[in-house]
Amino acid sequence: MHDKTIRRRRLVLLGLVVSSLLLLTAYFGESAGGGLHAVQRGVSTVLSPIQEGASRALKPVRDGVGWVGDTFDAKDENEQLRTELAQARRVKADISELTRQNAALRRLLDMNERLQIQDMGLVPARVIGRTPNVINQAIRINQGSSDGVRSGQAVVTGSGLVGTVDAVGPISATVTLLTDADFGAGAKISEGGITGVVRPAAGNPRELRMDYTEATDVVRTGNTLVTSGTSDPRYPSPFPPDVLIGRVSEVEDPGSDSQVIHVKPFVDVRDVNFVQVITKLDPSRS
Repeated sequence: MHDKTIRRRRLVLLGLVVSSLLLLTAYFGESAGGGLHAVQRGVSTVLSPIQEGASRALKPVRDGVGWVGDTFDAKDENEQLRTELAQARRVKADISELTRQNAALRRLLDMNERLQIQDMGLVPARVIGRTPNVINQAIRINQGSSDGVRSGQAVVTGSGLVGTVDAVGPISATVTLLTDADFGAGAKISEGGITGVVRPAAGNPRELRMDYTEATDVVRTGNTLVTSGTSDPRYPSPFPPDVLIGRVSEVEDPGSDSQVIHVKPFVDVRDVNFVQVITKLDPSRS
């Protein structure tokens, strides 16, 4: 019974193939006005509206599927673009930071050459911490007693004076900034040699003032203030002479014994990252 069913199916399939071949032969063998061509045109006329309607009905479905696909593609592309943008921003930030560090190091080298302090036991250091205290201002550096750093030594950067070493550990040290309330240093006006003491201005930690000048000392806005240093071994100064401190921004009561000289420091202590500690100051230098 099973074999008969299989033979019957094979005969039907063979008949359909032979019929298809005969129809194709007849179709291509007759003229355009033949019966088979007429049947084809009639079937097309009947089915075309159905095909068009089905196409219109299915268009929203096709559009929806395409929109979903495009949305996922756009989302993936957007994520990739975001990743690439973040990477580009990181690279740009790294380049900017390296450029800034390179400029700071170049200023240090230029200052060393200008002041001829290369032989003063310069210890380069990086700032690793800052105090948030407005009055007692200090930074922490990554060099300590094992590197020759001692309390009281001068700390400078390429832009000028930073402060003095305070507490010292084996591998780090605290530096009291020139804007700290307890800081003071001998200073002079580079344009005229007028001397005095520079210290932070009361109530304004970002401004300095020069005290102990005389009424006959003529100081003008725009004058440059530098460290005075000392050539007297009895009164050694931790600072070499001519280290930049700041620029005179205002003179109150000029020509009087009580004149107040306001100074804007060259060093922005909030933006100091690299410093040098002067560990072998020669007090005989002038």
